[in-house]
Amino acid sequence: MAGFFSQKRTDRRSSALRDLIVLLVALTLLGIFLSFGGAYVEGVGTLLARIGADNSSVIVGLLLLNLAITIYGWRRYRDTSRELIERAAAEDRAFEAASTDPLTGFLNRRAFGQAASELLGAAARRREPVALLIVDIDGFKHVNEVHGHLTGDTLLRCAAEIISRQLPPGGLAARLGADDFAIAFAFDPAEAADVGRIADCLIDRLGSPFNLGGVHTHVSASVGVARSGPDCQTVPSLLRRADIAMSAAKKMGRGRFVWFDASMERELEARNAIEAGLRAGIPRGEIVPYFEPQIDLVTQSLHGFETLARWDHPERGLVSPEEFIPVAEEAGLIGDLSLAVLSRAFQEARHWDPTLSLSVNISPVQLKDPWLAQKITKLLVETGFPAERLEIEITESSLFENLGLAQAIVSSLRNQGIRLALDDFGTGYSSLAHLRALPFERIKIDRSFITSINDNPDSAAIVTAITRLAESLKLSVTAEGIEDETIEARLRSIGRYTGQGWLFGRPMPANEVRKMLAQRGLLPNPGVATPLEVRPPAPRQNAASG
Repeated sequence: MAGFFSQKRTDRRSSALRDLIVLLVALTLLGIFLSFGGAYVEGVGTLLARIGADNSSVIVGLLLLNLAITIYGWRRYRDTSRELIERAAAEDRAFEAASTDPLTGFLNRRAFGQAASELLGAAARRREPVALLIVDIDGFKHVNEVHGHLTGDTLLRCAAEIISRQLPPGGLAARLGADDFAIAFAFDPAEAADVGRIADCLIDRLGSPFNLGGVHTHVSASVGVARSGPDCQTVPSLLRRADIAMSAAKKMGRGRFVWFDASMERELEARNAIEAGLRAGIPRGEIVPYFEPQIDLVTQSLHGFETLARWDHPERGLVSPEEFIPVAEEAGLIGDLSLAVLSRAFQEARHWDPTLSLSVNISPVQLKDPWLAQKITKLLVETGFPAERLEIEITESSLFENLGLAQAIVSSLRNQGIRLALDDFGTGYSSLAHLRALPFERIKIDRSFITSINDNPDSAAIVTAITRLAESLKLSVTAEGIEDETIEARLRSIGRYTGQGWLFGRPMPANEVRKMLAQRGLLPNPGVATPLEVRPPAPRQNAASG
């Protein structure tokens, strides 16, 4: 990396060397003139004598003038040379300041692109590939938030020192962003394993405990690796591939390195297509509610429905939530998506029998929105759906990521008359003290325990324990994932539940719900038209139950 700056200095100093050569040539010509120009001076003197003038003083004056010009020129050259040297040094300093990260001394993104391009060209001439590694410091944001930015800066400097020590000769290192670094170097294609060893060493060193001025902390590193080749010959393409591989490493659990694979790019393109489709489809009303029946296992009566989101894609047909919900959460679209589904579900459910409830699961991302309760209340007012018929389901793991905000949202919802259920109970990190303190009215046992209740004694014991806990706290219980009659019979022998699962019906669109309710006499005004009409699922698709 130092050679990148020294080359720039060499280019500037070569210009000053050319100026020196020109001066030496001029002085040489002057010496030749003084050595062989006597006859010329004598001729000039003879000419002046012919016109009757005393030429001795003129000759002396010419010689003195020539000497003065020479001395002036030399001094002027010396001053100019000094000025050029100082200017070149200032330009070097300015260039380095504009090309390096002031915190780590590494190249910045712009300078790295130029230097890496030169490295690629030189390596191609030697028929060597170039490896580019993007290193992301996992946990850096937490260090910044907990210990402050000065400690975070110290961590970055320590990370830069570790990366510098692992950088092969002739390699480049850069800081691309807050906690993202890049290194690039040419390698012997027969020794590609060396690249993996460097990545492993970086992960090992960066994963060791740090003592940052008395603050002891621990982070990890995710590394994405890409190599140049016939289909990847530019710095932007290398950076993109390494970044895709780094994201894959983070998804696989962090603290590891991953080589770029073409399938990753295809997955990213598919993910981007889903995001683009959601951005266009949500305003067009393509995300629609499906309704899964909930049955009272004791009376076998219909208790209500859980609302689930489905994407009624104009080309692909019905798209399962497992495919688009994670993308919506990552892209920050889950709030708009959820509110759009809620609005249409409320419009439909207000025409049902008033004894039927409507439960809705809230994404963990939405619980970070301090205005969530107000947005839901606004929808209830706009659609005319009674708040007491609505049950909001919140997963226990997301509830305690920000307990203070969650408590405020939960309390605000409860004050509006909305009932609250703790979803996926038994799989998260909830405290019994929190469960008692927060105004929940229902516990939903996770489907993983229900589906295995007849095969796994531990699952049966957990379901029984949760049921007894709910009874002691006077909380209702919902069991999800009831797929056959044997599971239903086992649950009825343990306690009283509201159940849902494929035994009672799969999620269905609004028009099918209306038919079912009309048959059971639970649609007071069956002739009332609703604005919600959904195409039936395409034959090739199956609606997931979650």
